[in-house]
Amino acid sequence: MPKVTVDGVELEVPAGATVLQACEMAGKEIPRFCYHERLSIAGNCRMCLVEVKPGPPKPQASCALPAAEGQEIRTDSAMVKKAREGVMEFLLINHPLDCPICDQGGECDLQDQSVAYGRGASRYDENKRAVTEKYMGPLIKTVMTRCIHCTRCVRFSEEIAGVDEIGALYRGEAMQITTYLEKAAAHELSANVIDLCPVGALTSRPYAFEARPWELKKTLSIDVSDAVGSNIRLDSRGREVLRILPRINDDVNEEWLSDKARYQVDGLTKRRLDRPWIRRDGKLVSATWEEAFAAVAKVNPGKSVAVVAGDMVDCETMFAAKALAGALGSKLLEGRQTGLDYDCSNLAAVNFNSTIGGIENADAVLIVGSHVRWEAPLVNTRLRKAAKRGAKVFVVGPAWDATYPVTNLGNDLAVLDKLPKDVAEALKNAQRPAIILGGAALGKGALGASLALAEKYKLVRDDWNGFNVLHMAAARMGGLMLGYAQKGGIADLVKAKPKLLLSLGADEVDYTKFAGSIVVYVGHHGDKGAHAADIILPAAAFSEKAGTYVNTEGRVQFAEQAVFAPGDAREDWTILRALADALGVSVGFDSFAELRSAMIKAVPALGNEGLAAYGALPKAEKAKASGTIEAYPIKDFYLTNPIARASETMQRCSAELIHGEHFAEAAE
Repeated sequence: MPKVTVDGVELEVPAGATVLQACEMAGKEIPRFCYHERLSIAGNCRMCLVEVKPGPPKPQASCALPAAEGQEIRTDSAMVKKAREGVMEFLLINHPLDCPICDQGGECDLQDQSVAYGRGASRYDENKRAVTEKYMGPLIKTVMTRCIHCTRCVRFSEEIAGVDEIGALYRGEAMQITTYLEKAAAHELSANVIDLCPVGALTSRPYAFEARPWELKKTLSIDVSDAVGSNIRLDSRGREVLRILPRINDDVNEEWLSDKARYQVDGLTKRRLDRPWIRRDGKLVSATWEEAFAAVAKVNPGKSVAVVAGDMVDCETMFAAKALAGALGSKLLEGRQTGLDYDCSNLAAVNFNSTIGGIENADAVLIVGSHVRWEAPLVNTRLRKAAKRGAKVFVVGPAWDATYPVTNLGNDLAVLDKLPKDVAEALKNAQRPAIILGGAALGKGALGASLALAEKYKLVRDDWNGFNVLHMAAARMGGLMLGYAQKGGIADLVKAKPKLLLSLGADEVDYTKFAGSIVVYVGHHGDKGAHAADIILPAAAFSEKAGTYVNTEGRVQFAEQAVFAPGDAREDWTILRALADALGVSVGFDSFAELRSAMIKAVPALGNEGLAAYGALPKAEKAKASGTIEAYPIKDFYLTNPIARASETMQRCSAELIHGEHFAEAAE
């Protein structure tokens, strides 16, 4: 480990560290625009200049200079100060004075660093350059005259997203950043370039001119659009969440977020259920809470009750519904709405055991029945890292653009019984082999055959478990931990013909199979479930309640309440508690704290933030895989849940980016 001196303080730095990293280890702040910890080094903004001895008597870019034994680094000399002022002056030559009307105002790196490191006045007296706006799709607003050519957006698209859609045209003063032929940026992570842009060149199109950052209340939460459990921040004003931003969590989403998780936010205020409804003479009519509870009590179901949990429900809601069903004498609970019925007796067999952060260390990966790029975009970025490090990736199922090299093994699951020679050798010779099983494979009964593969190729080794199931629903692992899994899936509930079907935001269920049941829908959007319901009890969306969520790798995470539910809508647990009174049973809790402690007492793992321990994989029983995977469960990435389907932004993304519709700009 080389020893360097930073402003008179000697310290050891790791081998391979840059001078910029050495300065940061010494507690010195180094300004930068192009450098980013997760992107390759470009060295083109020159803002991070420092003085280094031995070396030429001039300032040097610290981001691109390796730290070496005996270096004396100065970050505060007169030469460095003058050099940074000069660089900032050049960066501001063509930058317009847009701050009062720029959405980046208040959280702009250029503003902050020009105040801290720039000169007090400009000496530039020539005409400024102007650049025409570029169309980058329905999510990204561009004002390219502000661009300082840091190329962060270009490097993100190429290196992280794996989609070469953004690049630079021309050279020198004529250089411009643009998308290919000015087409929309059509990938699931495109809006991360907004966070990366250090100026106001790329900002959020749907959020334009909505609010200033200092007006907003910031709440820590968990994304429920998929099963990754990305850490997010909800920015709200009054009773409305105005935007969703990613939080840094290196184990889960690093600092990225999928476009759906970020932009379904406007769906939180549209198509909302804000009062109870009761179906009378085939039509839904609005009612009071008293009337709604009286209508449920009138059903008088006795033990004939079943509960179906939706994809975005928190653990507390599921536990409260389980307590209610238990008090009535029923154990009919199911969370797999679309009819999946895989064995859940050992949760290790349905968990993403390699962990999301760990899968990037795999050196051979077999993906079975999973369109990872749509089902979990942030797992796909990890697989891309693995592929860049040399991992071989094989896919069983219809072909999809993975953004990294893959070998497609066809659609027939019979290939799992006898893998092709090259696949078998890759798994056999790998240090960290892995298999990823998706919803399409689980639906075809491929779990047993995949467990046999795990045993055959020793996917479980010291400090490595390569057997993974990739779920698509934020509520799935929490539901399985709470027992929301019948042996025969939702078919068991249909067979039981319950008098009362309690639907917890379950919008993917085929309700025609429950024609003889009274459907009570506890949810927040007027989506498919509400259309099929006999009684609607308006509940809170994920942003309007505190809750516990468990992601696909079994990581327990907690979300906080950002705003209140609209109108007469109430938090789910309070509705279920009142339902218990209406049905004349006791559930054992009267407050959220009592509910949470009862849940943790029943399932202790739900009280500990972090990875839950599910134990060892079960022994594989003899099972042959059969059937073909014709299609993946997700048909449209942007419209997978009721919040997204209510979102105007997601509807436009679907129309333009999936279905190829053309939207005319104002000038057209």
